[in-house]
Amino acid sequence: MVDEEKIITAEVQEGEQSVEQVLRPQILDEYIGQESVKDQMNIFIEAAKKRNEAMDHVLIFGPPGLGKTTLAHVIANELGVSLKHTSGPAIEKTGDLAAILTNLEERDVLFVDEIHRLSSVVEEILYPALEDYQLDLVIGEGPSARSIKLDLSRFTMIGATTRAGLLTSPLRDRFGISQRLDFYNVDEITQIVNRSAGILGVEIDRKGAEQIASRSRGTPRIANRLLRRARDYCEVKSDGRINSQLVNDAMNLMEVDINGFDYLDRKFLTAIIEKFGGGPVGIDAIASAIGEERGTVEDLIEPFLIQGGFLVRTPRGRMASGKTYEHFGIKPPKEIIQQEDLL
Repeated sequence: MVDEEKIITAEVQEGEQSVEQVLRPQILDEYIGQESVKDQMNIFIEAAKKRNEAMDHVLIFGPPGLGKTTLAHVIANELGVSLKHTSGPAIEKTGDLAAILTNLEERDVLFVDEIHRLSSVVEEILYPALEDYQLDLVIGEGPSARSIKLDLSRFTMIGATTRAGLLTSPLRDRFGISQRLDFYNVDEITQIVNRSAGILGVEIDRKGAEQIASRSRGTPRIANRLLRRARDYCEVKSDGRINSQLVNDAMNLMEVDINGFDYLDRKFLTAIIEKFGGGPVGIDAIASAIGEERGTVEDLIEPFLIQGGFLVRTPRGRMASGKTYEHFGIKPPKEIIQQEDLL
């Protein structure tokens, strides 16, 4: 059995950054999927370039692994400017923010990942910087304290977050462009897998790419990770060429099924069915039953299961859906069918 650590997670795992950078598209034409976002951003980018101005500030939000960071790099490349990369937790003091902003050139892009984790003090300093391109700083303490204003170059800030609901209203209002990234369909993920395979120099057939895509939860980061694991398996067990049967064997070895469920997902769902009669059951009770932290369940396990219709969240707790029973080949109880009809 594989290790109980979550295999199918959209979080960046150790050692993946360098590989991700190689696989990232550089321009909008290479960016697969998210068609409405691409069409809108193409208009905004071209308009800013024609006017030779900084583009309006952009907020990108959506689940992990869908390409928020990639889109920020693409925007900077399309604008033909430099991109400075930081994150909300990294900016601890107002001085840190001031140092970053004063080093920006005209029309540069500042990308702030996890922007919902900015401290309130830093956020207050950011408002005039975004709106008036000025920094209001207080120097000194007590009666000798004085306020100074620093003029900044006109820049574009791109904020990325997985939790847009945690952003304060004043900060959200400073972004003129808001873009939500949605999960990709199987055809789009298949194209991404084929593109990544070409970059990595891996030979893969159509059905093999579709097998990986169907297990990727609609997330490019997971698809690229599964492609690399399938490549490892094929290089050891075969001649390195990836086909449908070898992908299936590799995924079975990793205990990743056709719906993209790994060991923890199945453990979670079977606990609801076998120990709690299908639910409804509270999140703390499930977490205790499977020996995981509540945060792990809420952040890593639940989102895809709810989005895929395998888990139902009710006021009384979590409940396994009829789709879950069908997945495990179990006949759902009448109570589950009746409760689903009422929802």
